[in-house]
Amino acid sequence: MDIDDILREVDPSSRSIHHSTRDLQALTRRWVAERSAPELLEWPSDGLFERVSDRIKAQIEKVEDLTGDMDPKTNFTLIVIQTELERYKFLVRSYLRVRIAKIDKHTLHYLSTQDLRDRLSPTELAYATRHQALLHNHYLSSFLGSFPQQLQNLNDTAGNISMIDSPDLDTAVFIRMLTGKDVHGRGTDADVTLPAEQGDVLILRWSSAKTLVQDGDAELV
Repeated sequence: MDIDDILREVDPSSRSIHHSTRDLQALTRRWVAERSAPELLEWPSDGLFERVSDRIKAQIEKVEDLTGDMDPKTNFTLIVIQTELERYKFLVRSYLRVRIAKIDKHTLHYLSTQDLRDRLSPTELAYATRHQALLHNHYLSSFLGSFPQQLQNLNDTAGNISMIDSPDLDTAVFIRMLTGKDVHGRGTDADVTLPAEQGDVLILRWSSAKTLVQDGDAELV
């Protein structure tokens, strides 16, 4: 029995292998994109994390069933499953930690409008709401309580100056072109438009690259 036979035993349906591989690739791309983007990206609404969570649970159950089996073939299968399981768990943990770090840094920003709130998963939205409430109560008991009522808001925009800290959309990011098209980039001294081919890697401000990524013309790397 060779490695291909073992891998087929781990997941004997070729169709499920295809779907699991596709989900792993999608999860990896979202992880890379979230780490590269200066602002929170939209939570996947295609059921990706539900499928990944179900797969992790199924793999954990399979590992528990196979643990203690002294059959060499089964033990090798267990190693393959555990390796795949750890890869999924690392990507999920890292992805969620990056998102939580962004929410912690700019909580009020992501709660300020419905459009930004829609980027969060229901669990993240509940976390952000509770996090901001605890933070505000702490500030009130520490020092805000001694201020006049009109100065106690943390989201004041008086004088056209917003107290809400927002991500820097001019942060530089690297993108890989998925299609060939002209790319417009905003510069410090002058803007520039240049032709780009599929596979080209460019560095742009996120404010210039965002539309390309959202339209599927490029991906963050």
